[in-house]
Amino acid sequence: MKTPFVTKEMVEEIVKSHPTPFHIYDEKGIRENAKALREAFAWNKGYKEFFAVKATPNPFIMEILKECGCGCDCSSLTELMLSKAVGITGRDIMFSSNDTPPQEFAYAARLGAIINLDDFTHIDFLERTIGYIPETISCRYNPGGYFEIANSIMDNPGDAKYGFTEKQLFEGFKILKEKGAKQFGIHAFLASNTVTNDYYPTLAGTMFELAVRLQRETGAHISFINLSGGIGIPYKPDETGNDIRIIGEGVRRAYEEILTPAGMGDVAIYTELGRFMLAPYGHLVTQAIHEKHTHKEYIGVDACAVNLMRPAMYGAYHHITVLGKENEPCSNQYDVVGSLCENNDKFAIDRMLPVIDRGDYLVIHDTGAHGFSMGYNYNGKLRSAELLLKEDGSVQMIRRAETPRDYFATFDCFGVYDQMDWDA
Repeated sequence: MKTPFVTKEMVEEIVKSHPTPFHIYDEKGIRENAKALREAFAWNKGYKEFFAVKATPNPFIMEILKECGCGCDCSSLTELMLSKAVGITGRDIMFSSNDTPPQEFAYAARLGAIINLDDFTHIDFLERTIGYIPETISCRYNPGGYFEIANSIMDNPGDAKYGFTEKQLFEGFKILKEKGAKQFGIHAFLASNTVTNDYYPTLAGTMFELAVRLQRETGAHISFINLSGGIGIPYKPDETGNDIRIIGEGVRRAYEEILTPAGMGDVAIYTELGRFMLAPYGHLVTQAIHEKHTHKEYIGVDACAVNLMRPAMYGAYHHITVLGKENEPCSNQYDVVGSLCENNDKFAIDRMLPVIDRGDYLVIHDTGAHGFSMGYNYNGKLRSAELLLKEDGSVQMIRRAETPRDYFATFDCFGVYDQMDWDA
């Protein structure tokens, strides 16, 4: 059973100032999780978590994580700008992008970010763009094929658009070294949302062995290995979550078995976690506003896929709690739907839930990462507010809800903006 970090009484008070739908984040949970991650990798003196900004691009959240010692993993110009705005610059930024426009490489270089190249051809592209190769550089590795753990296929890197092949990586390091690079990193993301304590240690073993061969055969000094993201969360209540301390210990054992005997005991370990850092500490709170009895039983809520795209895009499961009815039997089968003109605008399909009445508040769990950030404006729908449940129990708005003026603002140079009926 998943327990929300807000109650019916709390939400009834919040909506007096901030109407539904809204995303709300749990500061206490975020800080405790960041502390556990830091402790799990404390054995590595160079360890750094670069929070995946794409997951939750909000400066208030980023500031909390900055206070917890995290940097930022950025993949676009605006994410770089946001990181700079909260005072995260230089080597506290990992710039991991693909199909990268030249102005984004240029801005990352100006900030002093660590640039993580996605492709062999980007070596020349970067040099032509900024005029030099940075002394610290990273390259993303894609081994191809399938990534397996204990004969279980976790993902299909061979079908992913990212990264250097192994042959390209060895050749790329030689070229980068000739062009002045002195400190090298390697990066890999080979599986997504894994719910197993074995993923990181297995990936680490692969990367550590690769690093030893790279350093021996190219003479490049490997100063860090970036295990990226991929540690998932249990979206379903009957799933067992990862234990970050067991994961950290597994990576440590691989480090001491592979890197330390090779004289590489000074290599820093980096991570780029987003989902693991934030997803469980965010809820989408929405209100039931309609019920429909046709070929199925439907509950219509005031949120829709623009507030949370994952169920519509991936068929992803997000648990739902009907506030105030946590102890009532899940006796009714519903599709919980939004108002978009798309039949995939469903937060749940054939979900067994308590009887839902119009006016009930529903918590959609685990939306703290890739929830608000994947929002969009189809049907002219407006993105919701983001709120922060602070450690002292108070609630702070950390992003206001969009208004029609925001939606039409990009028409302001065509005269259309001035013709809008703002009293509608």
